[in-house]
Amino acid sequence: MQSKSTISKLTGSLLKLVAVSALMLGAAGISQQAVAGIANTKHNLGSTGAAGNNKTSDTGEICVFCHTPHAADTTAPAPLWNKNLSSIATGFTTYSTASSSTIDGEVLAVGSVSIACLSCHDGSQAMDNIINAPGSGGYDTTGGGANGRAYTWSGSSVNAQGVMQSSSIAMLGKDLTNDHPIGIQYCGGGQTAATPTGACKDTDFKGPGSGLNSATINSQLVWWVDSTGAGGTAGSRDKTDMILYSRAFAAGTGPSVECASCHDPHTETNPTFLRVSNVGSGVCLSCHVK
Repeated sequence: MQSKSTISKLTGSLLKLVAVSALMLGAAGISQQAVAGIANTKHNLGSTGAAGNNKTSDTGEICVFCHTPHAADTTAPAPLWNKNLSSIATGFTTYSTASSSTIDGEVLAVGSVSIACLSCHDGSQAMDNIINAPGSGGYDTTGGGANGRAYTWSGSSVNAQGVMQSSSIAMLGKDLTNDHPIGIQYCGGGQTAATPTGACKDTDFKGPGSGLNSATINSQLVWWVDSTGAGGTAGSRDKTDMILYSRAFAAGTGPSVECASCHDPHTETNPTFLRVSNVGSGVCLSCHVK
């Protein structure tokens, strides 16, 4: 007959096993939901992508063109990034070059999460220039893992080698002077405190008390602007808010406007991956006071 202590240990082990199993099932469900969301968008570059999308017939993987669970570039500004960004980080001309007189606040060189977006959208390299290609034998720290396999691409705005063509509005190129400013201080600057309380230098933006918020998440200071009418919770950082990114400006670390401030690459609930609907200029009016 087993002792009470032995039974107690067995019961505890069983409970732990049940808990771990529940967590694994929950994680699997979340993962499946995420893949399902991306699978139905133009960011599904694998063979399961919709007809007419830019896609390759050589792999059915969806996430691999941006992320890898192993051997990712840890210096990249996006998690588990599967591209080498060092070769494309220079040579950009930004909006501020042509229209500096219309901008309040400092503008930094192209970087942060925007450089990750531009690793496809600047048209300088194939979309299959990835570090860790599907399967074995496709690892290359320079980002040539898939290129050596001669993937074949099809789609209305990509050539057979997987490079975006200038005929596509999604191919931004290196000249960003006709695109919304990125790497720019939100609201002209004035926001560097952990809790934004100071006035925006440009009062045509929503500042503290009217939408601008900050919080510390995983020991990192983050900012966002609450959007309205998008199903989010006021004062809570949601995917439907305008997300701002921490960058080091001369006056101190502060919120920066980047590509992913307005676009969420993982869901296309709204056209062009916008975080909120732009009906009635909803995206613009999420930050701008007009």
